[in-house]
Amino acid sequence: MATPSFTATSAPASSAKPQFDKKPGLITIVVFVAVLAIGLLFTAYSLMHDMNELGTVVTTWTPFLLLGVALLIALGFEFVNGFHDTANAVATVIYTHSLPPNVAVVWSGFFNFLGVLLSSGAVAFGIIALLPVELILQVGSSAGFAMIFALLIAAILWNLGTWWLGLPASSSHTLIGSIIGVGVANALMHGRDGTSGVDWAQATKIGYALLLSPLVGFGCAALLLLALRAFVKNRALYKEPKGQTPPPWWIRGLLIVTCTGVSFAHGSNDGQKGMGLIMLILVGTLPMAYALNRTMPADQALQFAAVAEVTQQALVKAAPLPAPADPRPVLSEYVRSKEATPQLVPALAALTGSIGAQVKSYGSLSKVPAEAVGNVRNDMYLSSETIRLMDKNKVGNFDADTSGKLQLFKQQIDNATRFIPLWVKIAVAIALGLGTMVGWKRIVVTVGEKIGKTHLTYAQGASAETVAMLTIGAADMFGLPVSTTHVLSSGVAGTMVANGGGLQMKTIRNLLMAWVLTLPAAILLSGSLYWLFTQLF
Repeated sequence: MATPSFTATSAPASSAKPQFDKKPGLITIVVFVAVLAIGLLFTAYSLMHDMNELGTVVTTWTPFLLLGVALLIALGFEFVNGFHDTANAVATVIYTHSLPPNVAVVWSGFFNFLGVLLSSGAVAFGIIALLPVELILQVGSSAGFAMIFALLIAAILWNLGTWWLGLPASSSHTLIGSIIGVGVANALMHGRDGTSGVDWAQATKIGYALLLSPLVGFGCAALLLLALRAFVKNRALYKEPKGQTPPPWWIRGLLIVTCTGVSFAHGSNDGQKGMGLIMLILVGTLPMAYALNRTMPADQALQFAAVAEVTQQALVKAAPLPAPADPRPVLSEYVRSKEATPQLVPALAALTGSIGAQVKSYGSLSKVPAEAVGNVRNDMYLSSETIRLMDKNKVGNFDADTSGKLQLFKQQIDNATRFIPLWVKIAVAIALGLGTMVGWKRIVVTVGEKIGKTHLTYAQGASAETVAMLTIGAADMFGLPVSTTHVLSSGVAGTMVANGGGLQMKTIRNLLMAWVLTLPAAILLSGSLYWLFTQLF
């Protein structure tokens, strides 16, 4: 199927175009299928191993069927994310003839794989923080599964639609829109204002990252190209390649290094989004195995209980009011509405003491009985979110000593609940890595041929890729899910302007339209699917 053409504006000389007609060989196909099969089998084996290790007794297969479907959809999202976003890493090395197309996508896939494996997990839990707290606390319920299915299927459908049109839209943008859609729909379905269904402060923080990253890509890539022109006088770097001639060795090395860096950064950033959602799925279906970090040593559990006790004492001293009989509704309402009441601090003190007492009585997290795991995990999550929001909104007017104890306690409960098993990282890494090797041509052609009026030069490719690599890497360090697509495509546009080649405005309009429509389309699609699934389940 030919890639849709946006414009009849002058195309690059055919002699300089990459050769896309070479098909993958039989060995490549066999290796691809074998790795895919190994990944699925490894995922199934890991799940069975974790269940058997805990002596899980199967009384009904329904939760496991739901788990299997949810995992396949989540891994499917990462697979689509791979082939939707791989163009951002390989377009420049392909169009400058630094690497042959098939070699480039395999190379990119491998470093996407490594990026996922070595990721921190900060982005994963930043994404989860956008979800409605009541659904996170009931993630194993029908509403929880409806949430997961709705937001993942909506993101996959929009990604497939923009890929079919050859539009480099943002997978991050799509997923965040889907999460907001579910939150708004959930609030409206419960008779609340739609704006109350989302942590808008967190959404705004992520929105700024998504909004500013294309501007950073455009401006910094343009400036870097201008700096190259000022200091490197080799004219061949600023002209389109002649035929299939590769660039000079040093610029070719730079292009391959930056392609590698963007691939690795994409894996470490985008791969985490699937991880966070998979952990929610696992917590909902197999809380005994995945709700708490059972690898935490017993001595750390005792330290945990001690920190909880001193934190409770500090909170009681700061607000010596009687605690409510059940502190959970008070904290849940605060996390949802962000409106503090006089009972907030006493409620937090009571729940902190309860968590510490439970962990102390069990001796370690691995000894928490199956019937108590879900409640302990929910109490920890609720406390962590409350402390985060109180610190952010300066609620409580605590002294430095109390604030320090609160943050230490939050760190302890985050260590107990915010963890990602190695097999989850491996499964996501395989899905994302293999996805980069499929269907990449459509968006590669758009980035390489249809953004600027002239063929991509060596210096333009190096400038755009360098800026994308550094921007995405920095965002990963701060736990911000930025768009690889937006950074790279805007970087290419910036270099076209700086080089005097001009832009194909019809393509730019289409890209801007996709950028503008992605958020409302994903919100509407996921909200509608959430309503439908809650009726069906």
